[in-house]
Amino acid sequence: MIDIKSLFEGKIKGILVFGKDIEKKYLSDFIGARVGHADVYARVKDEDDVQTILKIAYANRLNVVVRGAGTNLAGSTIPDGGVVLDVSDMNQILELDDETLTVTVQPGVILRDLIEYVEKRGYLYAPDPAEKGASIGGNVSTNAGGMRAVKYGVTRNYVLALDLYKIDGTKVHLGAKTYKFSTGLNLQQLVVGSEGTLGVITKIVLKLLPLPEFTLNTVIAYDSLKQGISNVNVIFKSHLDPTAIEFVEKKVIAYGEKYLNKSFPCQNAKSYLIVALDGDKKGVYERFEKLKEVVKAHGAIDVIPLDDEAVAKDIWEIRGAIARAVNASGPWEPIDIVVPINRITDFVDYVNELAENGSPRIVAFGHAGDGNVHLCVLKDNIADEKWPEVLHNTMEKLYKKSYELGGVVSGEHGVGKGKRDFFLQNTPEEYRSLMIGVKKSFDEFNLLNPHSGYGL
Repeated sequence: MIDIKSLFEGKIKGILVFGKDIEKKYLSDFIGARVGHADVYARVKDEDDVQTILKIAYANRLNVVVRGAGTNLAGSTIPDGGVVLDVSDMNQILELDDETLTVTVQPGVILRDLIEYVEKRGYLYAPDPAEKGASIGGNVSTNAGGMRAVKYGVTRNYVLALDLYKIDGTKVHLGAKTYKFSTGLNLQQLVVGSEGTLGVITKIVLKLLPLPEFTLNTVIAYDSLKQGISNVNVIFKSHLDPTAIEFVEKKVIAYGEKYLNKSFPCQNAKSYLIVALDGDKKGVYERFEKLKEVVKAHGAIDVIPLDDEAVAKDIWEIRGAIARAVNASGPWEPIDIVVPINRITDFVDYVNELAENGSPRIVAFGHAGDGNVHLCVLKDNIADEKWPEVLHNTMEKLYKKSYELGGVVSGEHGVGKGKRDFFLQNTPEEYRSLMIGVKKSFDEFNLLNPHSGYGL
C-alpha cells in the first residue's frame, strides 16, 4: 500500500493536506451537492510545485483533479481519490504588452481582477461570464462564455497561447502571441474547454481589445417570455450590433433582487430582455433610438435606457447573482443547454410544459443572443429520497429535447460529472473515440480528471 504522506511531504513550497483533513469545499464544486474524496490536497505556489506534484502522481498512477476558484457548476472539480491540485495561489498578472495588445496571466487570476486591471489601462478583456469570482484558468478550461459573447465571442476567441504541464511533468508551450495561427494543429485551442483532462495550465496569453468609448445598457419589458424571445431575431435583423442580449423572467429576477436587496425597473412586466450597445457615444444613442422603435413595434411594453452607470451596474449584478441566489434558496441543479437561436422559444416552451405537468419547478434565463439557455431545476418540497430520481428523469428529458432541436448539453459550464451520463447518451461512439484518442496522446494512463466529461 502506498504511503501517500511520504510521497508528497516536504516536496513542495505550497500547502499539503492529507485524507480526512481535507476540507469538503475542496472536494466539490460550487453547488456542493456531490462531494468526492482525495488522498492529498496540494495548493501549489509555482510551476516547480506543479511539476513536482504531477511527476509524483504519474510515477504512482494517482488521479489528479485541477481546481482554481471553485466556481464550477458541472462537477469537474470533484475528485475520485488521488490528488486535488489547487492553482489558486498562482494568481499573478505577469505582463500587459501594449505593442501586441495582449495580457499574460497565471491560471489563478480572478476574472474580476483582470477586467479591472485592463480597463484602467484602456483595454477590454471581452469575455464576460456572470461569475466574476471565477479564475481565468477555469474560464479557459470550460471555454466560458458570458453575456458579451453575442458580439465578441467566448473565451476561446481570446486565448492565443498557453503553457501546459502534461501528467508526466513535461512542460509544453502551445500557440503564439499572434492573432493568426495555421501552423500545424491548433493545440492550444484543443486545451480550451478540455476541463482539466489534458494537462495543467500554468500561463495564458490573452488577446485584448481597445476599450469602447461608451456602453449603454437597456432593459426592455414584455408581458410574456415568449414575446421577449421573439424579439431577439428582430433586433439582430435590424443591424443594431448588440453587445449582449439577455433574457430573464420576472420570477427569476426576483431571486437576484432579494439576494442583493436591489430592484429591477418595470415591476409589472413578466419578462425582460437586457440589451447592451457599445461604441462611440453618438452612434450608440442613434442605435438605441432605432432599438426602441423596433421593439415597441413588436410588443415591448417599456424600453428603459440605463443612463446612470450605478443603476446599470445594479441591473447586471442582479442578473449575475441569479445562480448564487438560487443556490442560497435550497437544493437545485444548474443546466446550461445551448440550442440554435431560432429554437430558443421552442425549447423554453418545452421547459414550461414540463414544469406545468408534474416536473419540478424550473426557472429559465440566459443568453438570448447565442441560444445558451440557463435553467435552475429546484428541489423545493420534493422528498430527499425521491429527489435524485426525479432530477435525473427531468434532466434526461431536457437534454434529449436539446439534441432533438439541434443543441448540446452545455454552452459554457462544461460536462464534468454532472452531465457525463447525458453527454454519453447523446454522443456517437465514433465522436467520443476521437476524443479519447486525443486524451491518450496527452495522458496515456487516464489520470487527469478521468471520470469527467468524455473520460474513459
